[in-house]
Amino acid sequence: MAGLSIGERAKLLLLLGRRTLRVAAGRLRGHPFIRLSFIPRKAERLLIAPQDLRTADGTRASEIYAGRFAFAGKVVISDGRSPFEIAPPSDEWAASLLGFGWLRHLRAAESGITRANARALVDEWISVQGSWDPVAWQPEILARRVTSWLSQAPLILHDADDAFYRRFLRSLVRQVRYLRHTAIESREGTPRMLSLVALTYAALCMSGQGRHLRSAVKQLVAEIDHQILPDGGHISRNPGALIELLLDLVPLRHAFAARNIAPPPQLNNAIDRMMPMMRFFRHGDGNFAHFNGMGPTLPDVMATILAYDDARGAPLSNAPHSGYQRAEAGEMLLLLDAGAPPPINVSQEAHAGCLAFEMSHGLQRIVVNCGLPGTNKENWRQVARATAAHSTVVFNDTSSARFLESGSFKRLLGNPIVSGPSDIQVSREDRGDGIILRASHNGYADRFKVTHQRALKLAGDGHRLDGEELFASTEGDMIPQDVADEFAVRFHLHPAVKANKLTDGHGAMLMLPNREVWTFNAFEDRVEIEESVYLSGSDGPRRAVQMVIYGRARKILRIHWSLALATAGNPSSARRRGEEPELPLAAP
Repeated sequence: MAGLSIGERAKLLLLLGRRTLRVAAGRLRGHPFIRLSFIPRKAERLLIAPQDLRTADGTRASEIYAGRFAFAGKVVISDGRSPFEIAPPSDEWAASLLGFGWLRHLRAAESGITRANARALVDEWISVQGSWDPVAWQPEILARRVTSWLSQAPLILHDADDAFYRRFLRSLVRQVRYLRHTAIESREGTPRMLSLVALTYAALCMSGQGRHLRSAVKQLVAEIDHQILPDGGHISRNPGALIELLLDLVPLRHAFAARNIAPPPQLNNAIDRMMPMMRFFRHGDGNFAHFNGMGPTLPDVMATILAYDDARGAPLSNAPHSGYQRAEAGEMLLLLDAGAPPPINVSQEAHAGCLAFEMSHGLQRIVVNCGLPGTNKENWRQVARATAAHSTVVFNDTSSARFLESGSFKRLLGNPIVSGPSDIQVSREDRGDGIILRASHNGYADRFKVTHQRALKLAGDGHRLDGEELFASTEGDMIPQDVADEFAVRFHLHPAVKANKLTDGHGAMLMLPNREVWTFNAFEDRVEIEESVYLSGSDGPRRAVQMVIYGRARKILRIHWSLALATAGNPSSARRRGEEPELPLAAP
């Protein structure tokens, strides 16, 4: 507990207490004598199969048939053995295998061989782990498997004999009954929501489970009310959570319709709020902004989800409950993280990116955050979560939020955010000549006696972005002499953007793939071009660069910078020293 404040210790102890109770309950329910009560007395039958909106690749069916299981960036060759008897190379790989989401690839191939292969693999799992396995029966993995088996039942059961049909249903019923008792043990946030979605699917899709529908819906509605914020964002503040949840919530709504049962209003309302929020985070090229754990955007998945957006509502400009701002002028789009860290119990993947922004022009992303890779996330997670991996100000090479990084708490709880910015002020001004966003946060106040204030002005024609960073002391007029005051203003660039430092050292020329040229001007301050990494590439991490302005806050209290489209007909892009934009940053 060394280094933790009393408040941080109290939050961690409360979280640890809740988790300990859930683990104890899980071990009790996992005891062989207790599990006997989950053996079904009779087989049931399937009434409907929910739709699977996730992308399928039929070419992967031949790999699986050949015993090549490639999941989460790892490849395992089974060599005639059951994949369920092989030691997994990573936890992510095991979760992918045991969740059975890969069945959709076999269904996409649609042949007698793939159907037989699907039945054989399901039958192997029932034989090897169907009675019990400490990993396969974890609530989160169990929920994924139940959902996969239900949605891919037409593949698994087509041409199946009666003996396999009964064996399959007995196993499915047993898993559903166990999940009903252990869903509450799922990690808070998206995993728990998906466990409750799986139980609702089961109540709708299986005969004999209808009596549990009211209870399942009640729990699901309570979780929706807790997790989906009024503006449509997710409590974790991760834009990717919206994609993950909508891939199940939209088919769930259709499953209610298929059974001629009215879905709960809260489900419809949540989907209707989440769809515009999906559009909120999208750049012009369709990719999501990289905040709080967002990884690569899958274009086909996005297209599928948005095809079900009946309202096609325009995205919000201000999402105060989620803590984000969106500003558009001409073809320029700016997205700003102006929110506090999420609650500690859902902060395992949250980032320390307060006041970080992303900016794009048309189809070209220019300023980005590093994001998170689609696979091997744990190898990069702590690097990606640091403030230095975001386009914002970093003080003394320290993140604006504190992560649990060592000690006994870390072994038990992982890496939640234990403290971070608590006082975040935001204001917005829409004017005839553009849009001004002003925000400040106190994430560095306790440690370095300074607050960071940022102002961003989008020109009305969308050809220029002006910025100002102000460092205000929390103790009088000056930052105390006994605290470190080094700062770095970081602008991570998309890997497709080429940057060259200008000869005077106070700016950079940016070349975009479409041949647009943008000029970055730091006026009186020097700019450095340094290496960066773009983690959210569709093909994995990619090399990139970042522009950085270094200084000491006691000497430089205010930084002005601009990013402008350099065209002959745009005089506003000219770099004139001493003509900084006027962006007074009085507290909003």
